[in-house]
Amino acid sequence: MKNEKFVKSQKILRLATIGSSGDPHIVPVWYMYTNGKFYVGTNTNTRKAKNIKKNSKISFCVDTGIRSPDIIGVMGMGRAKLILKTEMVKSISKKILLRYFTSLKNKSAQELLDQTDCIIEITPKKVTDWRY
Repeated sequence: MKNEKFVKSQKILRLATIGSSGDPHIVPVWYMYTNGKFYVGTNTNTRKAKNIKKNSKISFCVDTGIRSPDIIGVMGMGRAKLILKTEMVKSISKKILLRYFTSLKNKSAQELLDQTDCIIEITPKKVTDWRY
């Protein structure tokens, strides 16, 4: 990805999935980007996970918003799949959470880790970026 450094520096990815009725569902999520893929920890009971289970098509956006001296963003479309293997889920979840917490001993970090039972793996297919 052209803007890999930018994507790794940001903290929020907006993830859009498609519901069973065909309606879009968009949600801001914490993430990790590595080896050309995005990883998002979640629970299999969330709407985004249920949507991905039925339809792997997604779109996403990572941007600086409007309060930055530079307006930069990356958006794209691709496919997502759910990773359900417990060891992989815990390992990836810890890496994601350490982007947001200084330690996993934090009560909130532990609660999130306990609630996470799957990882959404996003493989971008088409990516567009901008800078103003």
